[in-house]
Amino acid sequence: MDRLDAMATLLAVVDTGSFSAASRKIRVPVTTVSRRVAELEAHLRTKLLQRTTRKVTLTDAGAPYVAVCRRVIEQLEEAERTAAGEYQSPRGDLTVTAPLVFGRMHLVPVIAEFMAQYPDIRLSCRFSDRFLPLQDEHIDVAIRVGRLPDSAWRVRRLGSIRHIVCGSPDYLERRGVPETLPDLRAHDCIAFHGFDPPGHWAFQTAPEPTAVPIHSRIVLDTVESVIDAGIAGMGLIRPFSYHVRPALRAGLLREVLAAFATPDVPVHIMHAGEAMVPLKVRAFIDFCVPRLQARLAV
Repeated sequence: MDRLDAMATLLAVVDTGSFSAASRKIRVPVTTVSRRVAELEAHLRTKLLQRTTRKVTLTDAGAPYVAVCRRVIEQLEEAERTAAGEYQSPRGDLTVTAPLVFGRMHLVPVIAEFMAQYPDIRLSCRFSDRFLPLQDEHIDVAIRVGRLPDSAWRVRRLGSIRHIVCGSPDYLERRGVPETLPDLRAHDCIAFHGFDPPGHWAFQTAPEPTAVPIHSRIVLDTVESVIDAGIAGMGLIRPFSYHVRPALRAGLLREVLAAFATPDVPVHIMHAGEAMVPLKVRAFIDFCVPRLQARLAV
């Protein structure tokens, strides 16, 4: 068994979703595809794929093995390009994830510049406020807002952001401007499901942080809906500063309680910590980091 051929064949089956589609992709008979995968499973003494009449899925043992196979094949291709002197231009598929609004507001403009400079890279963007499992989803680069757990991924800091409290001018005229944290109890507050702890907002105060009870008449699960509700005068909102910068500049929202600053929340960019980082990943990181740092510094 040629193990690299078998690994490449396994990746083709996983990426296309079937043995027949993999056969067409790598231009070998279906019987060869099936034999290579079977030999690999026999060598490992474990089942990698779950086959049904409709699709092929990875087993629990197959998922981490395929992730390693993908890195091995990419590093081999990178080494071959280096040895052959074909290292002039990054190329290939690149998958990036970022929080939804951050991606739309900050990353997309940078990506537009990047793609103009690197025409041989194809990007897949996964914008979500959920923390996608990076290895399972085959993600090359991730932007994370918040504290990071320890991991083997390489990390670079892009900057920091903070929570701010704001409301529409109409709402503040009707209900008054809160000047102290206890004033929040007399206001309607719009909670963001997944970000705000149930029933309170936390503020940095001396000598220790304060959890202020809030009256949440509505809880929403996307940043856009929270901002829209705030602009509509439904209550006070507490998003990240970069979420509402355009609305603040346009006068659609006004910041309140600015004296009660929350701790800065870090923003990082991450990629897998392989010994040989793929050129496409290095190019993306080197291009994006200074531009995103400049955008967050504004």
